[in-house]
Amino acid sequence: MRRRNLHPMRIQKRRFGDGGYRRDLCWCGMADDKTPEADALRAAGEEREERLGGLVEAHRRRLLNMVHLRMDPRLKARLGASDVIQDVYVDVVRRIDEYLEGPEIPFFLWLRLLTAQKIVDLHRVHLHAQKRDVRRQADGRISGHPEATSIALVDHLMGQGTTPSQALARQELRHQAIELLDDMKPDDRAILVLRHFEELSNAEAAAELGIGEAAASKRYVRALARLGDVMERFVKQG
Repeated sequence: MRRRNLHPMRIQKRRFGDGGYRRDLCWCGMADDKTPEADALRAAGEEREERLGGLVEAHRRRLLNMVHLRMDPRLKARLGASDVIQDVYVDVVRRIDEYLEGPEIPFFLWLRLLTAQKIVDLHRVHLHAQKRDVRRQADGRISGHPEATSIALVDHLMGQGTTPSQALARQELRHQAIELLDDMKPDDRAILVLRHFEELSNAEAAAELGIGEAAASKRYVRALARLGDVMERFVKQG
């Protein structure tokens, strides 16, 4: 029989220096076998700090990818993605005891939630963006993520190394891909970003979106089919 953490839903309020508040929703109740990292950290004893650093480092590449795709280009000129992840790690260390009390989501998705909130906070401070929260809803969805723009997604898909002779042909594909992404249904776009661009597994994407794994898989296939030939040509040229 699986042991479950049955901590109640709780709302925590954090205060900013400007007098504003943010409310973080925590909904606990995930089976322990879905959070093996939490079990490992609880058992680490004096080596917990070292083990925590290793776990974060194991996810660093995908977190960097998330920052590159979701951070406003104006902010990228001021802050490097590695600097953002370093700030996230400070939050991880500060909040890890809270997480271990009753993990409501897998460790990597918790890291993504903290990373998303860090990006939102940076947008608020540096770009005077509207205040908003990244939180886990009662139905399981994580809402409030800063969105990845179509331009950022296509630029990521194109990658580096385009030669001058390729530029003109690829520019046409670029415009087509941007238009398709802009026209895509929000649900299909969300699963495409998570699976194809940010490299989440189907189970991870389903958990973040608050849907079943079968539904996530079907949605991803539909999203890939929507891009069709344009995406395949991008991948081949990348």
